[in-house]
Amino acid sequence: MAAFYDDIGKGPAILMSHGTLMDRTMFAPQVAELSDAYRCVAFDSRARTERWRGPYSLDDMVEDCRQLMDDLGIKKCVLVGMSLGGFMSFRFGLRYPERLDGLVFVSTQAKSDPDEYERFGGWFDKLRRETFVTKEFADWCADVCFGRTTKRLYPAIATHWRDRWMTLSGEAVYWESQTWLRRENLSQKIAAIATPTLIVHGDEDVPIPLDRVGPMLDVMPDAKLVVAPGCGHTANVEAPRVTNDAIRAFMQRLHGG
Repeated sequence: MAAFYDDIGKGPAILMSHGTLMDRTMFAPQVAELSDAYRCVAFDSRARTERWRGPYSLDDMVEDCRQLMDDLGIKKCVLVGMSLGGFMSFRFGLRYPERLDGLVFVSTQAKSDPDEYERFGGWFDKLRRETFVTKEFADWCADVCFGRTTKRLYPAIATHWRDRWMTLSGEAVYWESQTWLRRENLSQKIAAIATPTLIVHGDEDVPIPLDRVGPMLDVMPDAKLVVAPGCGHTANVEAPRVTNDAIRAFMQRLHGG
């Protein structure tokens, strides 16, 4: 199987897990900036690899992440999870707290909304028999995913990802969506996560509005929020400077420097 991760830099490890439809290149701004002081590993989830066929679960993705750490000789890391990657990271934090120095949640939430399938499921269901993601789907997703400020000031960001999505297997994206559309609600269980936690969230996020973060801060014993102004659902892509500065400060808190 072709390599499905980038492993750049030396020092304390940062592992980065992407969201639905995305891939490890969404973390290119973080890898480029943070690899001067840290070992940055951005990896593709199985949906972007030859192992894309479902069904599989968020728990399976947790084990994929643990196995990658084992294979790379990483005993502990700061785990960064964006959206779907965050859904996985909550579960990793509950199952393997001893493998973590910290958690970074980007544009994600512990809660599962009862209307998620009604809001999104029909769109993903259309992809099950599609060879590639359709233009109709990609246009819809770009409109929902990126913040209104980004779409107005930096339209090339949305265009880049919309075009990239149309090269993906429709069926692979369908199975990817099934991991989270009816996932367990962890909004109370995350109280058990004592791992130091950073949350980065855009104030123009439509799929997961900013007000969903407050209850997480109330429950998690060691969590801090950094708001990315003018950003939608891909805070680390739309506001790389804000995200990078927040992660570097978090790493310095954990490891000094």
